[in-house]
Amino acid sequence: MARAAVILLSGGLDSATVLAIARAEGWSCHALSVDYGQRHRAELDAAKRVAEALGAAAHRIVRVDLEAFGGSALTDRSISVPTAPSEGIPVTYVPARNTIMLSLALAQAEVTGSDAIFTGVNAVDYSGYPDCRPEFLEAFGRLANLATKRAVEGHPIEMRAPIMQLNKADIVRRGTALGVDFSLTVSCYNADAGGRACGRCDSCRFRREGFESAGIPDPTRYQR
Repeated sequence: MARAAVILLSGGLDSATVLAIARAEGWSCHALSVDYGQRHRAELDAAKRVAEALGAAAHRIVRVDLEAFGGSALTDRSISVPTAPSEGIPVTYVPARNTIMLSLALAQAEVTGSDAIFTGVNAVDYSGYPDCRPEFLEAFGRLANLATKRAVEGHPIEMRAPIMQLNKADIVRRGTALGVDFSLTVSCYNADAGGRACGRCDSCRFRREGFESAGIPDPTRYQR
């Protein structure tokens, strides 16, 4: 019987690849997406498509209102999504987002008897977010195994970040080799209601450059 894992699934390129990796390793995957008050729901619609296409055992969407706090271009519409690289941590950083999402995944892992949590955090082609660093994930793993009934009773929960050290081109190649249909995914910070990408934000730039460097046609639908 396959071991269970929780997969944080945003609907973007990275998390789709992570789900494909987990499935290829034989995990029974409980996909978890978070509606946190982001600028658009297109990525949540994409997550549903990806979960079904890649054979997740289940897919759950949980609502957490980070829009109530704001402080990010992704949760506060009064802050514009930048269209050029900036110095330091950009305004697209959402305060505590990965900590909250991993905590929700931890709760689901306990309830589903999962031995691992998979996340698509990446420390190479990313925007400098502090909660995408290896030391953050290591620290959260220690917390998880101090805080949970499952771990205390002898069943620790492993934090897995299989694309942590891959650049975007390598992620595209890995996903393609595993059969990911990237046309189903949405990575844009400012996508329209139909899931079409703006083509100008950091996320679009990293994604486009990844396909170009990998030598694989970009299936992204862009706004005209």
